[in-house]
Amino acid sequence: MSDAGNKSAWRDLRVRLLSAIVLVAVAGIGIGAGGLLYQILIIGVMAGMAAEAATLLGVSVKSWRGIVYVLWALGAGLAAATGRWDTFPIFCVTSLVFGAPLCAVMCVIVLSGTALQWLRLGGVMPVLFVVCVVVASDSCAYLTGRLVGGPKLAPRISPGKTRSGAVGGLVGAVLAGSLVAQISGQGGIATAAVWAALLGVAAQTGDLAESAMKRALGVKDSGTLLPGHGGLLDRFDGLVAAAPLAAVASLCVGAGVPFWQAGLHAVFAALAGKLPG
Repeated sequence: MSDAGNKSAWRDLRVRLLSAIVLVAVAGIGIGAGGLLYQILIIGVMAGMAAEAATLLGVSVKSWRGIVYVLWALGAGLAAATGRWDTFPIFCVTSLVFGAPLCAVMCVIVLSGTALQWLRLGGVMPVLFVVCVVVASDSCAYLTGRLVGGPKLAPRISPGKTRSGAVGGLVGAVLAGSLVAQISGQGGIATAAVWAALLGVAAQTGDLAESAMKRALGVKDSGTLLPGHGGLLDRFDGLVAAAPLAAVASLCVGAGVPFWQAGLHAVFAALAGKLPG
């Protein structure tokens, strides 16, 4: 690579790192503070993702349709913030008025946003567990893929992803989840490893799904809000898939018990409607 190429690569990496530092700082403050600040952060991200989705799918956010679409996400976030957890299916189903593609994305936004708000009710650790697992999965997949290489994971969807990267991401997710469980002092490290693996798979699936959408639309990034990272949908594609799964697990344990202690049998029982109460 030429000197110009090296300088360009370093410049891009520097922008990406600086953007990541700001993003981690903002997210960390919001998650740690909880309450109103956390709600504002989540609702703001939901609205931002809705704006990106509308633009990607050909709806201007300055049009009445685009404005209403963004307000739809805001309404779902505000409903969850005020404890109206039963309203999220309504926001999902009624978004069909925007058409199937926009409805599908809205369902993802509403489910993930509501899940992250629900998880924070259990304290910092449940949200931290999910975020750390997703970040570790993404970072380890990237690094392993770069260092090891090998066969592509899904070349028609995302040519840059490799099978070795997927394995590395899964290992990173398990290690991160186990570490958070250990640090929390709440135990359940063995089941934490299982849930971390499941969340890691969900995160990679979410990443691939977003890549498939962008490939179908012929775009590289979902937006330009985050320098070096693209848009909100680019950055949080793994999180939006993992958070709802963690929220489901949290419904299967008692109050004050971390979701990663939920046994898979409890989840199956919950889905079958057999849990007491």
